Amino acid sequence: MIIIGGGPAGLMAAEQLTNAGYAVDLYDAMPTLGRKFLLAGIGGLNITHSEPFEAFCGRYAERQPQIQPLLSRFGAEELRAWCAELGVETFVGTSGRVFPKEMKAAPLLRAWLARLKRNGLRVHPRYRWVGWDTQGQLVFETPQGTITVPYTAVILALGGGSWKKLGSDGAWVKLLTARHIPIAPLKPANGGFLCVWSEHLSSRFAGSPLKSVTLSFTDLNGQTETRMGEMIVTARGVEGSLIYAFSARLRDTLDVHGSATFHLDLLPNHSHAQLEAALHKKPANKTLGNFLKSHWKLDGVKAALLFETLDKAHWQNIPLLVSTLKAIPITVTATTPIDEAISTAGGVPFEALDENLMLRHLPGVFCAGEMLDWEAPTGGYLLTACFASGREVGEGIIRWLASVSEARLTPPH
Repeated sequence: MIIIGGGPAGLMAAEQLTNAGYAVDLYDAMPTLGRKFLLAGIGGLNITHSEPFEAFCGRYAERQPQIQPLLSRFGAEELRAWCAELGVETFVGTSGRVFPKEMKAAPLLRAWLARLKRNGLRVHPRYRWVGWDTQGQLVFETPQGTITVPYTAVILALGGGSWKKLGSDGAWVKLLTARHIPIAPLKPANGGFLCVWSEHLSSRFAGSPLKSVTLSFTDLNGQTETRMGEMIVTARGVEGSLIYAFSARLRDTLDVHGSATFHLDLLPNHSHAQLEAALHKKPANKTLGNFLKSHWKLDGVKAALLFETLDKAHWQNIPLLVSTLKAIPITVTATTPIDEAISTAGGVPFEALDENLMLRHLPGVFCAGEMLDWEAPTGGYLLTACFASGREVGEGIIRWLASVSEARLTPPH
């Protein structure tokens, strides 16, 4: 049995197959496995989320019908139990996100790989898959040269198209397209956006966090969502968890209109009336900047955004000033490069796969993980679906092999 790709989806598929007694060879282009998984754990591995199942599944938007069945068999609770089996205790953070107690990915990955190798998994690092030869065998470029490998069944778990240096380069798109497999174009997901900042703001406040702000955005369907969180102003634009929560809708609006505008409430805990009443009492000898800082601790990048948005000539117009404080318009003009995104949308559509996650037009070739056409926000949803699809494809390949074997043994009528 062959698996190409050593991330969570590929390794989870390997676990199902080795547990069933199959000999499994796993090939990966990188020197070590799980590099993007390890990167995700640098700031604390957010492995899943504790929110109710229906809400959890809703995070996959239009792909909920395809992802929810996978999660019903291996969702957040099952993933936490699986971590415990590996000796990794998890806990629920204040935001509902779930983390390993040690807040790192490395201990989990080490324990997992050790168990897989005890079960017989053979790992082949620095083997880059480059397609098929004329006889239909898999072709790999290796440090020792090009080799071919025959197969009955192969699982492709090659990731999306971001973080090329970690192995997810999207090179598989051309290989599958050449075999007439439809591929939804890869797009950045959970990434930053570009804005046109003034030189003052970009040079003075690049890297500054915007904390406790509320973002409001109306998408292409006319649906408005408002959410509180944190984001970062960069030299080129905006990024961070609050932006990532809206990234798919911002990106889709960009694709249609060429730009997208959201609004920030810099003082979400204060009503318009409260702000107007306080501003009417501002001492005449106190500057607006000093008053905002002393009264609401609004300074730094928040003050810079306000003063970039509202011309000084209008600072005495209290209703306009308050409405601006409560809804700073920020227009994004492009996404940051796909390689900088946390994940990608697009890939192999579920419609091209059967119930076992096998390509309908390439019997014996299965797909799992981020290379499938789905996306989700950060918060543990990405990893959970990768684990779940890996488990599903491992079981799917076992079912398919059983059906093929049965068909060979059944005499013709």
